[in-house]
Amino acid sequence: MELRDEPFGVEVIDTRTGYTGRVWDVVEDRLRYGGNELVRHYVDHPGAVAVVAIDERDRVLLLQQYRHPLQARDWEIPAGLRDVPGEEPVETAKRELAEEADLTASDWSLLGEFALTPGGSNERILIYLATGLDGTDEPYPRDAEEADIRVAWLPLPDAIRAVRDGRFVNATTALGLLTAADRLRQ
Repeated sequence: MELRDEPFGVEVIDTRTGYTGRVWDVVEDRLRYGGNELVRHYVDHPGAVAVVAIDERDRVLLLQQYRHPLQARDWEIPAGLRDVPGEEPVETAKRELAEEADLTASDWSLLGEFALTPGGSNERILIYLATGLDGTDEPYPRDAEEADIRVAWLPLPDAIRAVRDGRFVNATTALGLLTAADRLRQ
């Protein structure tokens, strides 16, 4: 038997937005489930994309930037919000790779779509593999946390070892690196 996540609708009695933010909101739903009335709060998120960019020497691109909720500068793969209405996810991924790393890629493939915190957010992130890398014509102007991004190229097995050893804790990065390694082995 093949197990698979499946859609499952419930009756939502009422929805209220308790907080409206610049990027996401906090929502309260009152719903019926199993004969009971429940209240659930979650982050209403526009969705995101991430990119595992691998060069001709089988090295993966990693970026280090400040992440305030963690109070840390974590190493991660390029990623960004799906915040342009109507933009196809792969186009968002291409834009993020250019904006964060000044790179383009000739080959793109979807590694998967993931729900990172399904108990607290409706965010779905699509992770892409990008190869055939080349530099952009002009560096992208960066500000805020992106102004001091550090860039590193690490052999993919070393990056996966960093995930296993707990040196990289970013879940999107772990998923991206592991799914890319699996895809490249096939």
